[in-house]
Amino acid sequence: MESKRAVVYLSVCLSVLTSLCQGQRSGNSHLLSAPDEPTLGLTTSELAEALQGLLDEADSSAALSVEKKASVIPRCDVGERCAMKHGPRIGRLCDCLRGTACNTFFLRCY
Repeated sequence: MESKRAVVYLSVCLSVLTSLCQGQRSGNSHLLSAPDEPTLGLTTSELAEALQGLLDEADSSAALSVEKKASVIPRCDVGERCAMKHGPRIGRLCDCLRGTACNTFFLRCY
């Protein structure tokens, strides 16, 4: 979540900075500018590549977190371990097949 906020914040800052530079450039209409003229030491293609790299990195990490949250609990066969005990809590490892239930004493499907 924080990485998405950082990417959005960075892209908004870059957009505002680019629009401000374009506004200053249009004020000096008597000067002709090249399309690949460096803006703050970086060309627009370098800025676009940097932003694309950040977005690709954020997409890959965001996809992992979405996969973890939306994961489906796998099915267990009869006799397999279906839960783990963590102190007073019981954590489920898998769902037992239809017609069976997870025995909370043995922590297996029966």
